[in-house]
Amino acid sequence: MGSPVGSPRTFVAGAVTFGFGLGGLADGIVLHQVLQWHNLVSARVPPDDLAALERNLFWDGVFHLSTTIVLVIGVLLLWRGWERHDRATGNLAALVGLTLVGWGAFHVVDQLVFHEALGLHDIRQDVANTSVYNWGFFAIGLVLAAAGWLLVRTRGRIGVAARS
Repeated sequence: MGSPVGSPRTFVAGAVTFGFGLGGLADGIVLHQVLQWHNLVSARVPPDDLAALERNLFWDGVFHLSTTIVLVIGVLLLWRGWERHDRATGNLAALVGLTLVGWGAFHVVDQLVFHEALGLHDIRQDVANTSVYNWGFFAIGLVLAAAGWLLVRTRGRIGVAARS
């Protein structure tokens, strides 16, 4: 059976999922498109010619679509978690903190799965020491998650308020 409408679990899941999707979109927009440091599969398919660049752009599009779906699921969970007006499931500090936890989790998962386990790309491929960028990205994720958790622990409120 699913979480009840307005439940703290739905709020937490929504905020973390939203943060994960937001982290993915930020990565795709900033690192893939604006800075052009890498594409999703650029370590496996170096974008040396038009056909390879098109393959990379296709997989970047799949990545953007996937992270957008995750973001929308997070928004829907948050909406469901806040749907009841007679109950409060969290405050702004909790929302921001849990979003940072999700964003940080994206960094950690990206490094461990896409960079290390699958070897699909490095954060920055045109440098002598790619590990500095990869593990720096990972460290930023840990800092985001820790900052989010600290915010939730010190200023966040998650739970069901008593009815008046």
